[in-house]
Amino acid sequence: MLRFARKLIQKRVENHLLLSAIPMAGLDFEATYGDNHDILKTLAEEGVDFLLSCEGKVPLLECKGKMICLFFSAHWCRPCRGFIPHLVELYDTLRKRGISLEIIFVSFDREEDGFKEHLKSMPWLAVPFDVNLHRRLIDRYRVDRIPSFVPLCSDDVTVEADLIGCIEDYGANAFPFTKKRHEELKAIDKRKREEANLEELLAQEGCNFLFSGDDRKVPISELAGKTIGLYFSAYWSPPCRSFTRQLTDVYNTLNDAKDSHCFEIVLVSTDRDLKEFNVNRSSMPWLAIPYEDRTRHDLCRIFDIKGIPALVLIGPDGKVISENGKFTVSSYGAEAFPFTESRIRELEATLRKQGEALSQQVEDVKHEHVLKLDMAKAYVCDSCKKQGKFWAFSCDVCNYDLHPSCVEKVEKD
Repeated sequence: MLRFARKLIQKRVENHLLLSAIPMAGLDFEATYGDNHDILKTLAEEGVDFLLSCEGKVPLLECKGKMICLFFSAHWCRPCRGFIPHLVELYDTLRKRGISLEIIFVSFDREEDGFKEHLKSMPWLAVPFDVNLHRRLIDRYRVDRIPSFVPLCSDDVTVEADLIGCIEDYGANAFPFTKKRHEELKAIDKRKREEANLEELLAQEGCNFLFSGDDRKVPISELAGKTIGLYFSAYWSPPCRSFTRQLTDVYNTLNDAKDSHCFEIVLVSTDRDLKEFNVNRSSMPWLAIPYEDRTRHDLCRIFDIKGIPALVLIGPDGKVISENGKFTVSSYGAEAFPFTESRIRELEATLRKQGEALSQQVEDVKHEHVLKLDMAKAYVCDSCKKQGKFWAFSCDVCNYDLHPSCVEKVEKD
């Protein structure tokens, strides 16, 4: 589907005689320019004396004295439509902060109906529909892909080179859209990943709580002193649903066996909507970040989550133990707690001793082939039908596995 969308976008661009390729939103910064063009003067010279908003005409002079950013987009471009909510949030937030900012939409549409429909999703202004004028502006700012966001900064400011991605990642915090600002934001992420406490990681302004399964608000401060798992998951993902069952067993085993609640998990949902989120967390006995909280998005960025399910383990001191907690839990289960490197080394040493004490191969009265000692992350014993882990006697010829305790050796004369 995405491949088809890319081809469709490229074909329309070729018809427009303007672009050679358009990537998906959020990849690279979308324009370069060599000097600080006076956009208001340029538009006036083109005979434009007003801009358009959803409510009607706005005199060009109303933009005088404001920081102006150009937004190049098209109604037919799916990446553009996907980016607009991010830009709306940024626009509203910055204006509420009192920043004198205006965005001006320059269209790639060839039909006025598409232009008008696209404008309905934007709270900012637009250059009136004129294909030839739009083309001249596109050429002037050397835009070679959409969506493109071009802040008309002073010449001594270096604009961040991945601005669309930067806005998607950081929202209004990307302002003033400079490379220096992006480097500052990445440094903050690095510090949070390596040094921050749970309050810094999980709390947002006005939201310092998590939801329990029964919708109670649990203060983040109650997690202090516990081992925490940040669980990145979505209901639509079958691998997530499978791992959730495994993680639930570990969670219940640890918290049932201890005098106090020593291990807590926090769902960081990547569900597509609130309905999916509610279904997802209804199957989980642990806490969750509220769906509307931007912290979910921030944590995915901070820990560079590329796929789900993912589990980041944080120790009682607030420091990250492992960013690959899924492997640890899948491999060793509850026995790996508190999931530290020293505990894993202890487990592996114990397992090696267990393996050394077992025969390398056996003949079992229940099976016709020789069984060889093997280490398996998980299996079902073909004799007792119970789950097994670590050491198994397995058949190279057919799919047959035995717990070491279920082996009945063939007595030889």
